[in-house]
Amino acid sequence: MRFYHRFLLWLLMALAVPVAVAVPPIKPAAEAPAVPADTLGRETPRSMVAGLIGALAELDYDRAAQFLDIPAPANNRQQLNAASQARAFHALLDDNGSLKPFAALSNADTGRLDDDLPADQEIIGEVKLQGKEVPILLTRGPDGEHQVWRVSRETLAQIAAAAKGAPAAQPPAKNETLVAGAPLKDWGVLLGLGVVVFGGLWIVSFICVTVIRRLVADPAASSGYRFAEAALPPLSLLIAVFVFYNWADQLPVSIVARQTLLRYTGVITAIALVWFGLRLVDGIADLAVARMQRHQRRQIVSVIILARRTVKFLLLAFAGIGILGTFGIDVTTGIAALGIGGIALALGAQKTVENLVGSVTIIADRPLQVGDFVRVGDVVGTVEDIGIRSSRIRTGERTVVTVPNGDLSARQIENYAERDRFLFNPVIAIAYGTTSAKLREAIRIVQQVLAGHEKMAEGARARLGNITDRAFNIEVFSYIDVPEFDVQVVIREELLLTIYEKLEAAGISLAFPTQTILYAPAEGVTQQP
Repeated sequence: MRFYHRFLLWLLMALAVPVAVAVPPIKPAAEAPAVPADTLGRETPRSMVAGLIGALAELDYDRAAQFLDIPAPANNRQQLNAASQARAFHALLDDNGSLKPFAALSNADTGRLDDDLPADQEIIGEVKLQGKEVPILLTRGPDGEHQVWRVSRETLAQIAAAAKGAPAAQPPAKNETLVAGAPLKDWGVLLGLGVVVFGGLWIVSFICVTVIRRLVADPAASSGYRFAEAALPPLSLLIAVFVFYNWADQLPVSIVARQTLLRYTGVITAIALVWFGLRLVDGIADLAVARMQRHQRRQIVSVIILARRTVKFLLLAFAGIGILGTFGIDVTTGIAALGIGGIALALGAQKTVENLVGSVTIIADRPLQVGDFVRVGDVVGTVEDIGIRSSRIRTGERTVVTVPNGDLSARQIENYAERDRFLFNPVIAIAYGTTSAKLREAIRIVQQVLAGHEKMAEGARARLGNITDRAFNIEVFSYIDVPEFDVQVVIREELLLTIYEKLEAAGISLAFPTQTILYAPAEGVTQQP
């Protein structure tokens, strides 16, 4: 960093020093004037179709003619011919034509580059004339200062050739009741079709869920029933969208009504997928929570809840991006901004992220669980809760210590609850003055008590371990073979009492702190009798 600071300082000083050599001033390059956007919105295939449908909905055939690749009219007669050609194209689309839904159309200036077509061509639909399918081809070319997409001359010529001898299709009558540019009866046909398709499939899904619930003994614990209950309703909506798309595309109704409704099939599809995902996540999470609660693993329940909320947020975010893309809104900048904001948020919340990672580590490794008696650093107590951010430990003084999970996962944890047995190693002090025979008898008594108890683990031993200045120490090393702390306390008391009773019955005394002081007479001093 110091090198970069010096380099920047040298650079500023060099720029501040006047240069002796005359250098002609460099003129900045003139910026090219910004070209205004096409007022008809023909920059991309998707915006071109949207503009064409808007013109047809308003029955503005003069404007609709500008979406066809025909020479610009120079007089009123040519203007009328162009409008008549646009009207005939509208009638063909209403009668036997279809356009791709908006989600399937490219929203890029260059169009789709993976459709095996030239870079300046794009197929957006088809019309049927005399049993022959004629593709609707767009071509990209200049129109003044813009590069725009229009219905190609080749397509218009093919339609004109195929239409010879066939009865001319008629555009919507002006005296017919129009709603949003389409006849009211066409809207009724399409909406009625959607209600029938979705309603029928929803009834079928409801019947299937009811039958499965009656066949399963315990629906709440059945993963199959949970999956069916979560998946069938949104799946019926998803199937209804595809059925509606295939049937509506074949109906002889207004292209404006068809394309407007089919434009929102992408939105409904995204809603169906998100609905399916949300219900599936809820079903799996509820099943996992119930299972964890049965096993008394409450800390995992918190993680399941956090994971469920995170997955739901991601599903809703991706659905929102998909819906905005369907409406032609560029979400690239928004996604980049969210990414930068997410990085900034992560940097500002390092401790929070550290605690979340620590909670995942604790749950994955399971060094402790709720109810365990543990030692964490200087804290000794019972674990009462393991949360997402921190864990709480109840100490012996009945206080609660909250430890962040990031610190908890990094510390040394001593878990007393994981002990399978308890160490029993008292030191039994035999008083001085005990004879060697009695001392041997005392050792045998302790060994017999250990060997005679059913809860002592194998390998228990009792030996004379040391002779101190106050007692003969019999050292016991053994394990009480029980995992419960309260049980081992009772067994420990029973063992000690039994040892003391047997030693007392044998006349063997236990040592207590004593000290013998001997006084020697001083030299030259004669003791008096």
